[in-house]
Amino acid sequence: MADFPTWLAALRRSHERMTAIVGGLTDEQAALRSYADEWSLAQVASHLGSQAEIFGLFLDAGIDGTEPPNHDAFLAIWDRWNAKPPTEQVSDSVAANESLVARIEEIPTDDRGAFAVEMFGGTRDLDGLAAMRLSEHAVHTWDIAVALDPDATVSPEAVELLADALPATASRAAKTVTGATPVVVATQDPARTYRVTFQPDVSVHLVDGVAAADLTLPAEAFLRLVYGRLDPAHTPSSVSGDTARLTDLRKAFPGF
Repeated sequence: MADFPTWLAALRRSHERMTAIVGGLTDEQAALRSYADEWSLAQVASHLGSQAEIFGLFLDAGIDGTEPPNHDAFLAIWDRWNAKPPTEQVSDSVAANESLVARIEEIPTDDRGAFAVEMFGGTRDLDGLAAMRLSEHAVHTWDIAVALDPDATVSPEAVELLADALPATASRAAKTVTGATPVVVATQDPARTYRVTFQPDVSVHLVDGVAAADLTLPAEAFLRLVYGRLDPAHTPSSVSGDTARLTDLRKAFPGF
C-alpha cells in the first residue's frame, strides 16, 4: 500500500475535484439523476457528506482509543442528511468533506503510526482509513461528474492508488456467475495484470508473467467495472481483446 501522505494527498485532490463539480450546480442540475441508481446528484453529495461524518466518528475512536460508532449512530446521521433540502445536501457535503480531510491532515506525523480503529470488519490504520475513504469518494464523485459530462473519468490519482486494492474490493463486490471461465485482464495507467476467476466464488488476483491477456483496457475502466460502472455506454473505445468476456465480468460486478 502506498504511504499515508500519498493516500491523503489523493483524498485532498478528490475533495477539491468534487467541490469544483458541485460548487456551480443549479437547482435543476442538483436534481439530475446520477450514475448511482435512484440517486440525484444532490443525494450522492448527501451520501458523501453523511459518510464524511461517519468516517469522522471512526477517526475520533482511533485517536481517542474509544469504541467505534455503531449502526444506530449511522442511522441518525443518514436520517438527518436525508431530511435536508437538495441545496443544503450539496453545500453541507462540501463542508463535511473539507472538515474530514482537514482533520486527518492535522494529525501530527508522530501520532499517525499509533492510530488504529475497528472499522467495517477489520482493524484499520490511518492510511487504511484514508484508502477506504478515497475509494468511496473518488467513485461517487464520478457518479456526479458523469451525469454532467459523459466522458468523465475517475481521477488519475485515485486510480493509481486503488488499482492495487481491487482484489480486496472485488471480494466485497462480486456476485456468483455460473458457467464463466477465468479471464486475464491487462490494464494501462497503471499497468497491471489481473486474473479473474469465477468458481467457486468470484475473485481477482494480481499476477505476474502472464504471456497474453484476454482483455486489455485502461485501469480506470477496470476499476469502474469492479465498482459496477462499466456499462456499454461508458466503456472506452480503447478496450481490446475478447470483449465478449465483458458480459461475464459485468454480471460478476453489478455495483455497490
